[in-house]
Amino acid sequence: MSDLKSLKNLTKDLVVLYVEDDKNIQKTMFKYLNKFFSSVVLASDGEEGLEKYQTQDFDMVITDLSMPKMDGIEMIAKIKELNINQIILITTAHSESNYMLNAIRHGIDGYIVKPFDFTQLNNELYKISSRIKIVKENEKYKLYLQEMVDEKTKSLNKMLEFQSDNYEKTLFSMIEMIEQRDTYTAGHSKRVAAYSKKIAQEMGYSEEDCTMVYQAGILHDVGKIGTPDAVLLNPKKLNKIEYKLIQEHVTLSYKLLKNIPMFESLAEIVYSHHEHYDGSGYPRAIKGREIEPLAHIMIIADAFDAMTTNRIYKAKKSVNEALEELVNLSSKQFHPSVVKKAIIALKDIEIDTNISQVPTTKLEEERFAYFYKDTLSEAFNQNYLEVILKKNSTELKYKYMSTFNIDGFSKYNKKYGWEAGDKFLGEFSNILCNNVKDDLVFRVFGDDFVIMCEEKNDLSNVIEILDELFKNEDISYAIKSIDLNKKRIEKISEIENI
Repeated sequence: MSDLKSLKNLTKDLVVLYVEDDKNIQKTMFKYLNKFFSSVVLASDGEEGLEKYQTQDFDMVITDLSMPKMDGIEMIAKIKELNINQIILITTAHSESNYMLNAIRHGIDGYIVKPFDFTQLNNELYKISSRIKIVKENEKYKLYLQEMVDEKTKSLNKMLEFQSDNYEKTLFSMIEMIEQRDTYTAGHSKRVAAYSKKIAQEMGYSEEDCTMVYQAGILHDVGKIGTPDAVLLNPKKLNKIEYKLIQEHVTLSYKLLKNIPMFESLAEIVYSHHEHYDGSGYPRAIKGREIEPLAHIMIIADAFDAMTTNRIYKAKKSVNEALEELVNLSSKQFHPSVVKKAIIALKDIEIDTNISQVPTTKLEEERFAYFYKDTLSEAFNQNYLEVILKKNSTELKYKYMSTFNIDGFSKYNKKYGWEAGDKFLGEFSNILCNNVKDDLVFRVFGDDFVIMCEEKNDLSNVIEILDELFKNEDISYAIKSIDLNKKRIEKISEIENI
């Protein structure tokens, strides 16, 4: 964790509800929390805590579990009913009990074990406050984007009065709005539009209908402009809550297009592009003939593009594999008659092999930093190493690996404390990152590091600096180099056995 000054900068504008029945602990914690937060509201039991929660907005709730009148578990459950996204930190002496497990099941964001370790408390406050800051920034950004949409909508309606012949230019101005935020999504929309038009042509639709389904394909994800960055730009597989948030883009897309006369005819097609032929889709769970006919085409085009595009968490299918998948899901996810025509229309499609979520520019790397950077150091975390190893097992972009194992680091932490240990690891990481700039550096297993290199790297300069860092310490480090041409490594677990 960073120093107390950094923690104060994160927490200075936050309001906290603190619930604790032990007066001595309450007094101590209230005094401590007031050093950081702009306002700390006290409650002596769950019942009082819930009453105060219902009358005021709080950025964070910090609560004990075992309390009279209403315990912490019941209060947490009721708060989550009011606000599923409320950030909650618990304090408890029941770290291994069912009490603790029940709290976790209700979706807490962190816990502190009594008696308090203020280093752990600071770490938890820093971690949770960082998340709150990101959410607040996303909300501001979302509001800003909504204002942009409103302003754009007014502008588009005004243009209709004077420039009815400017349809295509207006359409592509909407694409640019999406592209500025998420280039991957924009590319997806263009491909879905092109695939939809090819299938419609194969099915014998009129030129007007083919144009309509193409235009709907271009705009089918416009509602993602209201999706938080933390979800939309997340390169990892989404969890249930994140998936629920991303699903909301369909309804928002529909509402946006329905309210613009020139796009109104596209709204129903877009509204149904995540429905399934058997009724298992969303947002309305409609099926068969209830689904707009042209939407049946887009459902297939959208899925086909997802299948044939690389994602961080799954490799793309070949065109033939994707077409086989369409057949397998015929009469389930897809309309069987449309599948038959789609196979013909898409069989000769050439997939752009450069389409990927792996970052290729500095800007994209910074976006990935939120998801794949280690919070302590400048290195990437081991989740990203898993991605790179999996991708590397087929492409072998990185031909060499070097591992740095620190021996006896637990003794160092015990002797000097966790904060000093974190600082040491940060220095270690900085040495690696600053001296192997063309390679990828990862922090793994807590106190070990891995470097992935495209070419064999001369580490003599790094070793010289590291030796100076370790000179007066009771710990040491060991380096192992692996030629990935000779020994393929596909999982992080395989590194432990080298």
